[in-house]
Amino acid sequence: MGAQLPLPAEGRSGHQRIALEGLDVLTDEVRSRLAVIRNKISDAGGDVSRITIVAVTKGFGLVAVRAALGAGLVNIGENYAAELIHKAGELNGLDGSACPRWHFIGAVQRRRVAALGKYVDCWQSVARVSEGAAIARYRPGARVFVQVNAARMEGRNGCLPEDACDLVKELRGLGLRVDGLMTIGIQGDTIATHNIFSEVRDLVDRLEVAEVSIGMTEDLETAVRAGSTMVRIGRGLFGNRETIHHSVT
Repeated sequence: MGAQLPLPAEGRSGHQRIALEGLDVLTDEVRSRLAVIRNKISDAGGDVSRITIVAVTKGFGLVAVRAALGAGLVNIGENYAAELIHKAGELNGLDGSACPRWHFIGAVQRRRVAALGKYVDCWQSVARVSEGAAIARYRPGARVFVQVNAARMEGRNGCLPEDACDLVKELRGLGLRVDGLMTIGIQGDTIATHNIFSEVRDLVDRLEVAEVSIGMTEDLETAVRAGSTMVRIGRGLFGNRETIHHSVT
């Protein structure tokens, strides 16, 4: 599905034409990088048709969201509440723009749930019952994942693996749709990351949830080999954050 542009060519100013030409270039770049990502998934033994790619646009500006949509990526991930709310509001103001499915992948702050609620389709980082209660209040029946801190790293968001079963039950008791688990590996340590991903994959099977959101740009192949059904890709699609021109909206 391509992102529709808001004005016909004859109705655009010179600035708008330049901006949209920049968007077209970035969309082509994202499309090319997406092909690379899909090849990596296939080479690692994954089924591209069964693994959802979430385009993580944190820090890239609205242009990255529009480029992702133009390249056919409709699942868009954001870490920060204010950034997601701003981009979603701006995108809604563009006539004819495609509608993404927003994934919130940052730590859930209960005070931001009400504002996020009208936009977020999937809350990937629920780590506490209190967070689930806030989501259930503003988005009854919302789709959520439990974030698991399988690395057991101090300060990292997520429940411990041994607490995941109880948390899933309590969230379901709130009427939430618990569809999966999410975790993060350890940067630069492939063996430890593989073990973390495998542990969470086993938890997914035991808890009988559908999705396991594991894998980012640097550990994509490790995640696929461990059985990922959803990967979260930022740099692999958009390059380094400083290469995106935020003036193109």
